[in-house]
Amino acid sequence: QVHLVESGGGLVQAGGSLRLSCAASGRTFGSYTMGWFRQAPGKERDFLSAISVGGGSTYYADSVKGRFTISRDNAKNTAYLQMNSLKPEDTAVYYCAAALGVRNLRLTGIYDYWGQGTQVTVSS
Repeated sequence: QVHLVESGGGLVQAGGSLRLSCAASGRTFGSYTMGWFRQAPGKERDFLSAISVGGGSTYYADSVKGRFTISRDNAKNTAYLQMNSLKPEDTAVYYCAAALGVRNLRLTGIYDYWGQGTQVTVSS
């Protein structure tokens, strides 16, 4: 069992930055691929980024490539999403998720555990 808690969301002006954190309980954090998703009102939950168990491989959606950076610190049981050059269309609830699988990381269905989400609002 892995319990995930996101933090770091908030209100920011367009062009600004935020760093989201995803703190995980349990001793098996280092066994999970970690992913970040977001969901805007009335829309589906979209893949943003994922990182392999050791941090050596990262994956990004085209919409955030070059602006967002995923990382993890297995010693602290925490994953991060650094978000720069934020735009109003980035406004959404952001979720982290953990998966034992290593394929199809853009699909919500392969993730075993989810956090409760943190709101990010970008004003114009």
